[in-house]
Amino acid sequence: MKPFNNEYKEEQLVEDFKSVLADLEALLQETAQTGGERLTAIRAKAEQSLDAVKANMADAPASVLNKAKEAATAADDYVQDNPWRSIGLAASVGLIVGLLISRR
Repeated sequence: MKPFNNEYKEEQLVEDFKSVLADLEALLQETAQTGGERLTAIRAKAEQSLDAVKANMADAPASVLNKAKEAATAADDYVQDNPWRSIGLAASVGLIVGLLISRR
């Protein structure tokens, strides 16, 4: 069993989403022979949505990585510009966590 962390949750979420997409794709293929004007319109809209989601899924990892890099750079810049404030904040958080742990 994999450890329970953010990376595992993200991987599992992506796998679950891919499974849903595959099921939707199969459903669309199965109903392709079914007639009806309304069903045809719904199927066309679902296919468009499916294509859009697939395109977004391909771009998602790069977008997440870029945002994480930007956040890390911003945090680094803040610490470089305000070292004493950063030390004080870290010490305060450590003190609060220590107090909360000692209460148990």
